[in-house]
Amino acid sequence: MIRHIILILILCPILIGSCSGRKNKTEHKDIIPEKVLVSILTDIHIADGLLSLPKIRYRYSESDTLSSYIDIIEKYGYSKELMDRTMRFYFIKRPKKLIKIYDKVLGRLSEMESRIDEDMSVYRIEALNFWPGKQSYSFPDPADTDTAWFDFSIDYYGTYNLKFTLTIYPDDQSVNPRSGVFLSHSDSTDNEKRIYLSTIPFIKDGQSHTYNIFLVQNLPAPVRLKGWFIDQENHTAFLEKHIRVDNIILSRNIFE
Repeated sequence: MIRHIILILILCPILIGSCSGRKNKTEHKDIIPEKVLVSILTDIHIADGLLSLPKIRYRYSESDTLSSYIDIIEKYGYSKELMDRTMRFYFIKRPKKLIKIYDKVLGRLSEMESRIDEDMSVYRIEALNFWPGKQSYSFPDPADTDTAWFDFSIDYYGTYNLKFTLTIYPDDQSVNPRSGVFLSHSDSTDNEKRIYLSTIPFIKDGQSHTYNIFLVQNLPAPVRLKGWFIDQENHTAFLEKHIRVDNIILSRNIFE
C-alpha cells in the first residue's frame, strides 16, 4: 500500500508526459544516484505522512504540498526535472529495479519506526519517573561523601513502585542485606510515625539484580520517603560495605 501511495504521489505528473518520452531513449547516466534516490523517497514519504495529519494539512494548499516535495528534492541538490527523468527511467526501463528501490525505502521507514518506538518507551518511563534523587548511589563513595541515604517529599496518595538495580560486591561484609525504606509522617508536635515497607532479601553475588518495592501512600501530608536501599540502621560501622544502586525509577499508579 505504501509503495502504491508513493508511486501515485510522484509518478502521476510524470506519466502524463511519458508517452512522448517512450520514443526517446532515456540515458542511464543522467539520473539521480540510487542511494540518494532512496533517501529522497524516504523523506517524501515522511513529509506525506506529516501532511496527512489534519492539524498540519489544513495549513497547506495543494500547491504548498507540491512545493514541500520539491524542497526535499532540492535539499539533496537536484531539480524536480531531474527527479522526473530519474523516475521515468526506472518506471519505463527498470521497473523491477524500481520495486527494489522502494523495498529499501520501506526498510528504512521500518527501521525509523522501530527506533521511534524504542525512544518513546524510554520517554514514557522517564516521564513517569517521580524519583527526585540521584540516578545512582555508591557505598562507600569514592569521594567519601555518599551515605546512600535518601529523604524527599511524597505527598500524593496512591500506590507507588520503587524499581532499581542493585549490585552487592563480594567484599561487602553486610549480614543478611535487606531494604530499609519507610514512609515518615510528623504531626504538629513533631512526633514521627514510620511505616516501613516490606523488606526484600537481596542477592549477594557481585551481579546486578533488579528489584521492585511496592508502597501505598495513604498518610496525610506532609509525608517523606526515607531510608537506604540497604538497611544500615542495625549494621555495625566496623563492617565494610560495598554496594551500588543504578537505574532508579519511582512510578505511581495514575489510574487509581
